[in-house]
Amino acid sequence: MSDNQEAQSDELLALASIYDEEEFHRTESSQKGEIHLCLELPPDFRLLIKGQTRVEVDVSYLPPLVLSFELPTDYPSSSAPVFTLSSIWLSRVQIATLCKRLDELWEENRGSVVLFTWIQFLKEETLQFLNIQSPLEIQTNGVQPQCESAESQAAAAAVEELDQRAVQVADPHSDILTQLLDFNEAQKKKVFEATVFSCKICFSENLGSKCVLFKECQHVYCKTCVEEYFKILIKNGEVQFLSCPEPECTSLATPAQVKLLVSEEDFARYDRLLLQWSLNLMTDVVYCPRVTCCMAVMLESDRTVGICPSCQFVFCTTCKRTYHGLSICKEIQLRMLKEAREKEQELLEEKERVDYEKRLEEIETEETLSEDWVTKNCKQCPICRTNIEKSDGCNKMTCFSCHAYFCWLCLAVLGGKDPYLHFRDLESPCYNQQGP
Repeated sequence: MSDNQEAQSDELLALASIYDEEEFHRTESSQKGEIHLCLELPPDFRLLIKGQTRVEVDVSYLPPLVLSFELPTDYPSSSAPVFTLSSIWLSRVQIATLCKRLDELWEENRGSVVLFTWIQFLKEETLQFLNIQSPLEIQTNGVQPQCESAESQAAAAAVEELDQRAVQVADPHSDILTQLLDFNEAQKKKVFEATVFSCKICFSENLGSKCVLFKECQHVYCKTCVEEYFKILIKNGEVQFLSCPEPECTSLATPAQVKLLVSEEDFARYDRLLLQWSLNLMTDVVYCPRVTCCMAVMLESDRTVGICPSCQFVFCTTCKRTYHGLSICKEIQLRMLKEAREKEQELLEEKERVDYEKRLEEIETEETLSEDWVTKNCKQCPICRTNIEKSDGCNKMTCFSCHAYFCWLCLAVLGGKDPYLHFRDLESPCYNQQGP
């Protein structure tokens, strides 16, 4: 074995040990191979697709650059690997610029194996080398993507003929946005399935392939727990609440997730109840009143007649009985009678309330007048505080309650033996004022 053959074998063996079969594929019968290189994108990387419509989306992964190579017999001593570089989202100008850089790296390392150096450059430095930043603008022209910045357009003007090793791959049956989003989702799923997660319900640790991810909230649970949770909700008829088990979380499960987790029988019940729940929200949909039918019936605007498309039953949408033409249906009659009775009861209650309030006002007025009259015409007994009215007679008063004697003029308590002494005493304020 020559030195070149040995170097090639060692290099291909090393690449096979570093990269898995999806990243590195070698043709056994010859020194050919392909390397698929997924670039490491910065966080919150976005795509800006410009075409008939303008769309901006978040992506975590972009389709790989594909480096196809063949090692000549005099590699690495004299000749460089023969290669092509392809991409579905880079322009030919950008791919050609990368090809030129690979040539420069070979010149810098002539005589040594160079495939790993190429791979490291493409994987780690492509974005910086091409000055690609977020958002990455991709201008679609038919199915051909064009993501040339002002710098790359200037470079294109300086290139008379593009490098034939630069290949732009385009699927004529799919637009570029669909291809990019499909790859991003597939790659995210692949990474998720290979990651270990802890279930917040049973606290077991499982690979993502055995877990469920709720996309809106990014909460993860094992499939076993979510399956039991969904089965209970479906059994109880709560199909509109098939959401993330996290308390207060409103992220809903997709029908596809439900179908993968529950049995065919449970999914059929879920699908039927979800459809019925959705129809119930529609104001122009009622159900056939026949118990053996119950088919959903679409209503025409401003009409109360429904015709079941299944059993052809014609019914009144108000009372759910056989259609009765222009005559008022019993349901409406009962409703009108009920409303009339309720109105009559309301009026009666209102009249009683008004009468009661009026009587209260009269009583309050009477009490006020009575209190005013007592204040003006009565005095209180100095012993028991009973109100006493003086209609006639002298100023010596006798309380009808406690039988005490007192002076009407000064309210002094008078002695029981000689109550009139108060009026004969020269020093009394009521001297000689006994009265008649």
